[in-house]
Amino acid sequence: MLIKNGKVLTMTGATFDNGFVNIENGKIITVGRIDELDREVEERASATESVLDVQGAWVMPGLIDAHCHVGIAEEKWGIIGDDCNEMTSPVTPHLRALDAVNPMDPAFHDAIIGGITSLMTGPGSSNVVGGQSLFMKVQGRCMERMVVKAPAAMKVAFGENPKMNYGQKDAMPGSRMAIAAMLREELYKACGYKEKKERGEIAAGEEDFRMECWLGVLRREIPLKAHVHRADDILTAIRIAKEFQLDMTLDHCTEGHLIADEIAQSGFPVIVGPDMTSRSKIEVKNMSFKTAGVLERAGIKTAIMTDHPVSLIRYLPLFAGLCVKQGLSMEGGLKAITLHAAQICGVADRVGSLEQGKDADIAIFTGNPMEVFTKTLFTIINGEIVYDSRT
Repeated sequence: MLIKNGKVLTMTGATFDNGFVNIENGKIITVGRIDELDREVEERASATESVLDVQGAWVMPGLIDAHCHVGIAEEKWGIIGDDCNEMTSPVTPHLRALDAVNPMDPAFHDAIIGGITSLMTGPGSSNVVGGQSLFMKVQGRCMERMVVKAPAAMKVAFGENPKMNYGQKDAMPGSRMAIAAMLREELYKACGYKEKKERGEIAAGEEDFRMECWLGVLRREIPLKAHVHRADDILTAIRIAKEFQLDMTLDHCTEGHLIADEIAQSGFPVIVGPDMTSRSKIEVKNMSFKTAGVLERAGIKTAIMTDHPVSLIRYLPLFAGLCVKQGLSMEGGLKAITLHAAQICGVADRVGSLEQGKDADIAIFTGNPMEVFTKTLFTIINGEIVYDSRT
């Protein structure tokens, strides 16, 4: 496929007002100005009727939702379609989102028509340790073909959710102290298991299935994905991650604007949102669309989430626009749902920007997708058009 005559935003610093993107075998081959286009490439694409002339539309990397529960918490089916939280035990690292995602969830199609081509989905925040998240494309019927990275993160949660879910059952954790203690205890056990395995003290066939799940985290191959809203919970998460020398993303980070300097010093990235919801619990009382801009100015890499179905995935670019309205830079808003989201999710080698060798996941809009009247014209995943507004 050859996409031409568009405003091509690579998200790596280069924008071509009259540009092209050349795709072969599902990968991006070249990106540039139309006057740099190899005529043989154009002729070959024309001969196979695979030229897409977008006539000045915005051509961008497919958008990315860095935190949601699409496919696991199905919005139509209530408890029947909700596989988000295993609330029978507060520590469940061995659960895999891969085993719960239903590719038939209508939210995947909603994502496609919004120009969203990939997302991070995973367990909810009811448990201290919820299980393993994954990063996936939004088009397909078979999870094995849709997955980009699995596991992609280990979900942990601080604050009200685990405290309330178990405290009301007269079980731990019933306090923030217990949440931190239970996570430390689990990590302490996992570190001991890792050391034994590295010393050869665990024979083949005698592995602990639950502890094996922590090895990728301890080796810093995947991060903790920490559900944190309140400032003190954010700082507790940072304290524990530093204590065990782990990578981590700070998800929600609702009061992040109150402690931006401390977060910047930690070096951890942030996934902000969802801010288009009611202040339904105490720990989100300081929720504001200004958070992303404050974090950006502090030098913190920031992405934006929907937390679908808490807020609907189709509105991801509009959430970014509202953050821009409240102080996030225009470039920061676009990167928060493309390149920065990919980098934070650990998949920037494949998605998030228009560069040679990356997956041909592309969204084409009538204008800036962060503006409310902008329409999605085409959504392309792995070089194939999966949404065409003309049909």
